[in-house]
Amino acid sequence: MDLLKEIANVSGKSGLFRILKPSRAGVIVESLDDKHEKTLIGPTARVSVLKDVSIFTDGEEESVALADVFLKIKEVHGEEIAVNTKTASDKELIEFLNKILPDFDRSKVYVSDIKKIITWYNLLSKHLPELFEAQTEEETPVEEVKSEVTNEEKSEA
Repeated sequence: MDLLKEIANVSGKSGLFRILKPSRAGVIVESLDDKHEKTLIGPTARVSVLKDVSIFTDGEEESVALADVFLKIKEVHGEEIAVNTKTASDKELIEFLNKILPDFDRSKVYVSDIKKIITWYNLLSKHLPELFEAQTEEETPVEEVKSEVTNEEKSEA
């Protein structure tokens, strides 16, 4: 999901933002909602680019990229996650993530993080559905290339 490098969360602001361009005074972003408001985010604001976000796990991998989690959610839930983050219990939210990523680290991933994942997925699915379509088309060839390279390395050894 290369498009995730253009999408950010800004601490203290709700929703997600598309990064438009840097400026001397910070970065110009556009809200990912029906309003598409453009805002200047100052240099001291905490901006998290979604491509760099990952979920802690207990498995061999210490974390899983958010993009991979989103793809798994798409497989399981389709276009929208029906879980209501405002009314769902903590147990329901933990069960939701457990179905998507069974080995998530329960000591480092908080219920508030799960709510963000659900909210972000629904926002992206609604306002940038091409993000998921492009990834599923691109994913297979990359995996095939990786397996071919691995097979070539094995045969050379």
